[in-house]
Amino acid sequence: MSAPLTPALRQIASQSRLFSTMPPALSEQLLDQARVVQYQRGAPIFYQGDIARALHIVAEGWVKLYRLSPGGTEAVVGTMTRGQSFGEPIALRRAAYPVSAEASTDCRLIALPSDALLSALKSRPEAAISIIASTFQHLQALVEQIEELKARSGTQRVAGFLLELCPEGAEDRATVTLPYDKALIAGRLGMKPESLSRAFARLRDHGVQIRQNSAEIGSIPALREVVEGDPGDAWSR
Repeated sequence: MSAPLTPALRQIASQSRLFSTMPPALSEQLLDQARVVQYQRGAPIFYQGDIARALHIVAEGWVKLYRLSPGGTEAVVGTMTRGQSFGEPIALRRAAYPVSAEASTDCRLIALPSDALLSALKSRPEAAISIIASTFQHLQALVEQIEELKARSGTQRVAGFLLELCPEGAEDRATVTLPYDKALIAGRLGMKPESLSRAFARLRDHGVQIRQNSAEIGSIPALREVVEGDPGDAWSR
């Protein structure tokens, strides 16, 4: 079931990659045509190969983007959360999705029909700037993800993931909620579940305690040192 956007949801959408650089009047015009859709945990949003008919912005919860190999192995391409958009270039081309999307938690998504964005591009050329900016930011994020996989050890990737979950402004210690199950965390970080468990164990020496679906970080500076250190150091301890 879908519903029109509330003022609070419009605010979330306006801060996304797509709308943050768009003229306010054009943004409001497009959001008038958007709808919010709710998904339960584990529900499919779309499948790899489906024709794209909308782009999406996460209003609440977490979404997993993944691909399946011919042998059935799942590769997590990315995880999206509040304020993050996905599917813009595919929706504009009305092409087949190269990935599948699934609700990792109960979530709400803002869906904007691709026809609405295409019409805006034809009548308001400045909309193209926002699309280009959004696409560039997605590309930059992918480059950073590849760099992380190549240049950082598994322990460093887990430490970086935990730092990303820390509240803004936290400088000393924090307790964070793991947003989804550990198997998905492992996939997101390019690791196997058993490798993730070993990384969590190594981080105990740096003040991290994992308790079911939360992590107690005793020293944020110590965790930063892990991320910024030599990748080999994490394996030699």
